[in-house]
Amino acid sequence: MDIQAGAVEGVVTEETATGALWNGRRVFVTGHTGFKGGWLCLWLRRMGAEVHGYALPPPTEPSLFAEARVERVLASHTIGDVRDADALGRAVRAARPEVVFHLAAQPLVRDSYRRPVETYEINVMGLVHLLEAVRATGGVKALVNVTSDKCYENREWTLGYREHDAVGGHDPYSSSKGCAELVTAAYRRSFLAEAGVAVATARAGNVVGGGDWASDRLVPDVLRAFDGGRALIVRSPGATRPWQHVLEPVSGYMMLAARLFETNGAAFAEAWNFGPADDDARTVGWLVGRVAARLPGLSWSTDSSAQPHEAACLRIDSTKARARLSWCPRWTVDTALDKTIDWHMAWRDGRDMHAVTLAQIDDYILDRIPAGCGAV
Repeated sequence: MDIQAGAVEGVVTEETATGALWNGRRVFVTGHTGFKGGWLCLWLRRMGAEVHGYALPPPTEPSLFAEARVERVLASHTIGDVRDADALGRAVRAARPEVVFHLAAQPLVRDSYRRPVETYEINVMGLVHLLEAVRATGGVKALVNVTSDKCYENREWTLGYREHDAVGGHDPYSSSKGCAELVTAAYRRSFLAEAGVAVATARAGNVVGGGDWASDRLVPDVLRAFDGGRALIVRSPGATRPWQHVLEPVSGYMMLAARLFETNGAAFAEAWNFGPADDDARTVGWLVGRVAARLPGLSWSTDSSAQPHEAACLRIDSTKARARLSWCPRWTVDTALDKTIDWHMAWRDGRDMHAVTLAQIDDYILDRIPAGCGAV
């Protein structure tokens, strides 16, 4: 096992300021073999955490987990299903975590139409199993449950949804994430708050970044078309989404967990949005055109066939995180897309993707927090 740690030397940011928290801290991450979970594990270990992962095998081939060699930074790597309560409980007890991040999920809207029962089993009962394991183990002080911006009852508003807006969901995936919000709140009130576990939920936008090969996601679909030398078929080019680099919400999850871990962590035990700036909520067509400008020869057309329902407009408002956590997005959607393409091109060139991924994390840490962050 090759474990590397250490924040960027000499740089003081919201992330490195919590280095004293993460250094040597036992952290349990579900979904660590996934796209967002892999980036989180690498960053946590970069801060010196002892990271334990529990997840199914990587969901794609290739995967960020394999290409960036995430396993090398883990203290333990357990292949398991969150639907298996006994196995999950054993893994939590063995890790003895102080902080838990829950990212394991069935994460795709269109898959939820094909596999609704499995979606609810994973996204709702998998969460229940984890919360029960935390209750039974003891020692956990902070838990961040990563849900989704799609947990809101979507009314096709042009304004961003705020944390107090109603949860719901038209499709099984979105509904399951709304359910996960309700389950988390019930366990916090019924069991975990009195046990000293500060529990929060985190809702992000549509993430992009290197190492995502998931099906039915726009940027991976674009890059697959480019790699295969074929035309891209795009559905819903007029749909608006809050695009952001994966490191934006990951930084928010870590900052939120740090606040939950503090003595007054209960004050932060609620729902939080970590979305992009308003200007970075762009249409699907705009994003494809922006990526195509970096990928010569890529052509695309619109799929006019009938499609399962997906929201036409989705935005989230991160005013609360800005005001109370001093969290703000650092990279514009243009930078996010450039970083994603740079990562992919490095992978195509056969470079060391563990080093490339860590370098992008360091780039993010080094970038200054926008002026005025924390002011509303």
